[in-house]
Amino acid sequence: MKRKLKCLISFFAKERGATATEYSMLVGFIAVVIVVGVGAFGLALNGFIGGLANAVKVALGVP
Repeated sequence: MKRKLKCLISFFAKERGATATEYSMLVGFIAVVIVVGVGAFGLALNGFIGGLANAVKVALGVP
């Protein structure tokens, strides 16, 4: 039992690969933030252009 416990503690004490994992998680988080930001910006831009198109239609008297 002590041997298994020592192996388990040794396994979790090793930090090899931790940096790569942390960087990959950071890159994934940044990618999600970029996707959400671009999506929100796209929706806002779509609304702005739609409003602008309607204003031009009204100004020109197009039904």
